[in-house]
Amino acid sequence: LQLVESGGGLVQPGGSLKLSCASSGFSLEYHAVGWFRQASGKEREGVSSISVAGDATKYADSVKGRFTISRDNYKRMVYLEINNLNPEDTAIYYCAAPERGFWGAPPLSDQGYAYWGQGTPVTVSS
Repeated sequence: LQLVESGGGLVQPGGSLKLSCASSGFSLEYHAVGWFRQASGKEREGVSSISVAGDATKYADSVKGRFTISRDNYKRMVYLEINNLNPEDTAIYYCAAPERGFWGAPPLSDQGYAYWGQGTPVTVSS
């Protein structure tokens, strides 16, 4: 049971990426989801989360207005669109999900998440 992220890469400052999160071995459409990132030498940081229905979201102050979380429960996918990237956004980006039964947008702390992906790297550089 795990999550699989994709969509990371090398992008120039000011560019955009759309990260994807899929599940393996369980049905992601029944789980709330959070996105986290960890830059080299720094602690893991929660950046956004979304409720099961997609009607509630949370964003860290550092990404508000630039990041957009969404989901497509028919495709069993969760997305994180990241715009106007800057070098401080360089990190490994992870998606995570709490156990089934948590309906709202989860907290942006990394406690309480049962499933994690391996991460997808995002590098912002000219």
